[in-house]
Amino acid sequence: MIEIVENSELRDKIHVFDDRSHAGKLLAELLTEYRGRTDVIVLAIPAGGVPVGLEVSKKLGVPLDLAVTRKLHVPWNKEVGFGAVSWDGSVILNRPLVDSLGLSSEEINHCVEEEKQIIYSRLKKFRGTVPFPVLEGKVVIVVDDGLASGFSMLVTVKTLRNKARWVVVAVPTAPVSAINLLKPYVDQIVCLNIRSGPFFAVAEAYKDWCDLDDEDVIHLLENVL
Repeated sequence: MIEIVENSELRDKIHVFDDRSHAGKLLAELLTEYRGRTDVIVLAIPAGGVPVGLEVSKKLGVPLDLAVTRKLHVPWNKEVGFGAVSWDGSVILNRPLVDSLGLSSEEINHCVEEEKQIIYSRLKKFRGTVPFPVLEGKVVIVVDDGLASGFSMLVTVKTLRNKARWVVVAVPTAPVSAINLLKPYVDQIVCLNIRSGPFFAVAEAYKDWCDLDDEDVIHLLENVL
């Protein structure tokens, strides 16, 4: 049965982290069983997951790499996602939302191709010619700054599932709905701040919140990749 690790004192609270780095340090405290192990790697989802993953990687003394995944944005509202695509081209759709929005196959395919191009561009920027790490037999800790719908994380863990020996999702904050979405596909979920209720915003877990761009990620990854 999947293990869910949380900080019960932070359940349903907002503004519990100073910033992403602070959240990463606290998150690492719930992951000490993986400290110093040679079979463990942290994969951070850019952009927001990188400062969190960097702190987790440093505290645990394990390597950091990237899982470049992109949300599929609704054409007329870029703040809303109807699914996600991973770096290997795998796609997962939020089918009930797709149906309610009335998105056509052409609109979906256009969005998928658009996000794939962004992924390819990011891979070149972030990795250059550095090959993707070998994950067979590894414990992979996938880190982001939080989950909203959970579909970006879902496509990530599904992409990793046939490679990694053990998959852990580690995030500072997430709604109960996203936790439930991921439970069938991972071995462990570690989340400091689980929240319930009809509305959820990742940013509400942070006192200091700002969007990060590709240049921020490149700066954070200096001497890492």
